[in-house]
Amino acid sequence: MKILIAPDKFKGSLSANQFCEIAKSALLDNHPRFHVTTIPIADGGEGTCQLLTQLSRGEHVSVKVFDPLMREIESGYGISGNTAFIEMALASGLELLKPTERNCSITSTYGTGQLIKHALDAGISNIVLGIGGSATNDAGTGMAKALGYRLLSITGSDLEGIGANLIHLDQIDSTASHSGIKKTHFTTLCDVTNPLHGQNGAAYVFAKQKGATDEEIKLLDKGLKHFEKLALQMGCDLRFRGAGAAGGLGAGTKLFLNATIQRGIDFIIDFTRLETKIQESDLVITGEGKLDKQTLSGKAVSGVAALAKKHGKHLIVVCGACYLSVEQTKAMGISQVIVLQEDAQSKMQAMLNAADALKNKIAQLKLG
Repeated sequence: MKILIAPDKFKGSLSANQFCEIAKSALLDNHPRFHVTTIPIADGGEGTCQLLTQLSRGEHVSVKVFDPLMREIESGYGISGNTAFIEMALASGLELLKPTERNCSITSTYGTGQLIKHALDAGISNIVLGIGGSATNDAGTGMAKALGYRLLSITGSDLEGIGANLIHLDQIDSTASHSGIKKTHFTTLCDVTNPLHGQNGAAYVFAKQKGATDEEIKLLDKGLKHFEKLALQMGCDLRFRGAGAAGGLGAGTKLFLNATIQRGIDFIIDFTRLETKIQESDLVITGEGKLDKQTLSGKAVSGVAALAKKHGKHLIVVCGACYLSVEQTKAMGISQVIVLQEDAQSKMQAMLNAADALKNKIAQLKLG
């Protein structure tokens, strides 16, 4: 039997690589003659560009940048050939801040811009940006500042690239922007499909978890709406799915970098030749931390499930917790759902015991 294991990470518990190693070992212990192939995957969220660096056998470049609160930290990005894989979370991510420090009205993507500048200075001509896990709501204006753009108020004064200043932005001056931008192809990988503003936009959906109060969320949303209007006056339409990703960084990469916006899982599918590998397999095993409504709209499992269904392959999904109905999982083409969290366990217990639980569950599978 040919089995393909292609999971996403279980955030805070298991990396995609760890899942692959544990599941493969458990399968081969019981079925040594099985042919097992592993491909760790991602969907544009945190870790995507680190994974792409690994899969392309690239190398890590260390760079000192500013974190979301403009404090110097050690960060970096991956390089393979003439392509740079830049993870915004490593410079502007929520996990870089203590819970008490989180306030996306004042955080900035400036550090992400510094990573991009470093790659441009090195002559890189193809940049892939993973924008999951942000601490920001500045629509990429901080990134733009690091790349030489000027953000001007109605009085002509310079503005810092933070969420609170979006509403005051009157003009964007690109005169001194980095010359390498126009020579470089940018691809922005998104793991969400939210628009820039409105009830489903960046501020209303994500800003609370980034430390914003209800009043600040209203102001941030107005700022994003104003930013969209300003961009339209500049000839750039930001009314697309994914514009609200990473606090509007999706929109910012379109305006400031002329980036191609792509679903992260679609990019990974092409990059890894995942469809071909699914076609060649008898059974596919995938997984992620939880199955919920977000799974249905572009997460890694939905991408794998669509391909398995297309080619009539038996699909097993492993998750920490499942919030989808049997009807929903069947409609996705999922043959079996394995939940790692036991009824009596807390979420924390389940996360701590994930490796053992995965090993036991896979070992118990009844396979021909």
